[in-house]
Amino acid sequence: MKNTSEEIQSINEITLLVNQFYEKVKQDDLLGPIFEEVINSNWEPHLEKMYRFWETVLLNNHTYHGSPFAPHAKLPISAEHFDRWLELFLTTIDDHFVGEKADEAKWRAQKMAEMFQYKHKHINR
Repeated sequence: MKNTSEEIQSINEITLLVNQFYEKVKQDDLLGPIFEEVINSNWEPHLEKMYRFWETVLLNNHTYHGSPFAPHAKLPISAEHFDRWLELFLTTIDDHFVGEKADEAKWRAQKMAEMFQYKHKHINR
């Protein structure tokens, strides 16, 4: 069910994006079990971190500090997982948002998936 499409302008939209995306992830047969194993039903700290990450990336409000790739380096994931993550993220954007920041979020997610996949492949040879 589509929500009224809006522009990403504040932490409110970032929160909606992250929450809707991770609801899809939790129910996904491929990604859900991996996230559940790592997060152990302790979603709140992860979600808070993701709010800060996307707020930093999209709104240039520097609330995230850290290395986004490091927690993913040793996960048992492959190209299939990255593709599914990206598919769910892009669908979430399209379901809820329009405009320049929505387009930027999709572009950044695509680049992030490519970079993470490249790094993951070379670290785990």
